Amino acid sequence: MNKYTIQALLITGLLALSGAASADFGVGFKAGTLGLGFEGRWSPIPWLDVRAGANQYDYDTSGSQAGINYDATLALDNYYLTGNFRFPLSPFRITAGAFANANEVQMASFDTGGADITIGNDTFSAADVGTLQSVTSFDDTSPYLGVGYDFEIFGKVGLNLDFGLLWQGEPSVTLVATGFDNAPPSVQAQLGPALEAERLEIENEVSDYKAWPVVSLGFVYNF
Repeated sequence: MNKYTIQALLITGLLALSGAASADFGVGFKAGTLGLGFEGRWSPIPWLDVRAGANQYDYDTSGSQAGINYDATLALDNYYLTGNFRFPLSPFRITAGAFANANEVQMASFDTGGADITIGNDTFSAADVGTLQSVTSFDDTSPYLGVGYDFEIFGKVGLNLDFGLLWQGEPSVTLVATGFDNAPPSVQAQLGPALEAERLEIENEVSDYKAWPVVSLGFVYNF
């Protein structure tokens, strides 16, 4: 059991204790663009509820960034607390909150089979470069704003839809070459600036990720 699953269960347990005296408490599962997750919900008053939960999912893909082919993993890891303002006699709500955000994009370059590799504007041997490894991360705490719809059957089983935007902030990108330390000093002197130019190009290409669209579908059981 990973740490985010444990955090989700702890959050849900705390909410259960807080809402034990209330008939309007629910727990559920959800899936969407932030991954798969758990959620706990407690409504202290009819027009407001508080939700806490966690999401996680690893999505593997491959493609080109800044002219170099990479195997990539979109590692979604986040947990959150939101306030939800509901409209009377309507399933519609407005949601605002904050995420503890550990989302990352992890990349490793393909094996070139010994062919030369171009980094920045310079070309290097595969032996000198090794594998290029990159990690893109974002702000640790990210604000969220969205809307949603809550549908319930007999007040027990619920279906939740969410649409919103998670502002992750400007991406921070690292890029290293596993062969750098073993390369000749003359190659290191050329490779260092080339890696920085490549890193900046990747950072520019992933800048769109700072605003992450959120769409999710959840199922909840109300106690």
